[in-house]
Amino acid sequence: MDPNEAVDRYPHVEPYDGYGPYSGADLERYVPEPDKRPGRTAFQRDRARVLHSAALRRLAGKTQVVDPGGPGNAVTDTSPRTRLTHSLECAQVGRELGAALGCDPDLVETACLAHDLGHPPFGHNGELVLAEFAADCGGFEGNAQSLRLLTRIEPKRFASPEVSVGLNLTRAALDAATKYPWPRGGHPDDPDSPKFGVYQDDLPVFRWLRAGAPLGRRCFEAQVMDWSDDVAYSVHDVEDGLQAGHIDPRVLLSGPERAEVFACAAARYAPEGAGPDELGEALDRLLAQPWWPRRYDGSALDQACLKDAASQLIGRFCLAAEGATRERYGSARLTRYAAELVVPREQRMECAVLKAVADCYVMQRDAQARRRAEQRVVVGELAQTLLERAPEGLDPQFRAVFEAARDEAGRRRAIVDQIASLTDAAATALHARLAPA
Repeated sequence: MDPNEAVDRYPHVEPYDGYGPYSGADLERYVPEPDKRPGRTAFQRDRARVLHSAALRRLAGKTQVVDPGGPGNAVTDTSPRTRLTHSLECAQVGRELGAALGCDPDLVETACLAHDLGHPPFGHNGELVLAEFAADCGGFEGNAQSLRLLTRIEPKRFASPEVSVGLNLTRAALDAATKYPWPRGGHPDDPDSPKFGVYQDDLPVFRWLRAGAPLGRRCFEAQVMDWSDDVAYSVHDVEDGLQAGHIDPRVLLSGPERAEVFACAAARYAPEGAGPDELGEALDRLLAQPWWPRRYDGSALDQACLKDAASQLIGRFCLAAEGATRERYGSARLTRYAAELVVPREQRMECAVLKAVADCYVMQRDAQARRRAEQRVVVGELAQTLLERAPEGLDPQFRAVFEAARDEAGRRRAIVDQIASLTDAAATALHARLAPA
């Protein structure tokens, strides 16, 4: 079956056992297995499997935006987000928004917990290096790596002693965790897009999980996950930047500073057609709110005010999406392919401005730019050294895959899988042990 073919193979079944509008096909697993505990739903089992996975725990060692040990932090004990805490916060946002719209909350939470599992050490910085290294073996994309991890790398279930099926989640859970439901070069509107959700050698399970899905369309739960991700990281990255002393709220009143933020937002984050006037209106709407932080010095009062501002922003973004979606679809339960999440353009613009603020004042600061360059060297040299010296340096799981590979592409992919699984500290340590001085 073509991975993008819209096929109505599974007729909808009557609601049962609390699943509501989810069908028997939604609950299927790639390798059938019996329920071990009566009374627990399939989606509750999915959530537990991701929550207890080693891959989720490793996200604690992967930087989100502010490096806890990084240089230049004005406040040293701010406990900034890691990929793990971001994923947990995204899951909380998604669970409540999804439940308000009729989704199974455990299903949406599972997708949110899983959405960053494939991100390599040093985040998008490491992703760029691995994409270059893997260009001849299918590329690298954090979302495609997440699917590979869920369906192959994280050991939980095996189809045979030689074939892992990863966590063996339900079809609905895998689909909900798929942000970009197409292979490399398969974007329905932009074949040159760097974003994709599946590697070529993972297409069999992708075809299975997408059975019956419209061409290139994300399911409703995946849309809720995606917006929850945007909400969580746009709000919390600014919060972390303020706490670390990288963002001064007063600079957002300066014309030149605002122009820089708007240019970044228009280039990277804002909806199509956004210009400085519309982005300025979005920022001014936020600045006019009584809860918007106008200063931050680390005092208990300022900490409380900042936390309240974060809560207010999350509520603002989620309630806007919930209200606009309900206005279009009414009060019915909205699941799978029965609806599209509606997010008002005003809130998308506000979210884009927040992302740009974090980008300009946290990610683009000089100390961070130097650190990113060093990180790229670590990942690039580590990949090349492993290629030259493997199976030395590979964990037993990836060593076996490397030795069983039938060609250079398979061996290179095993090295990519190994590096992507590492935390920031583990990648740095392995590089120090293996790479030439």
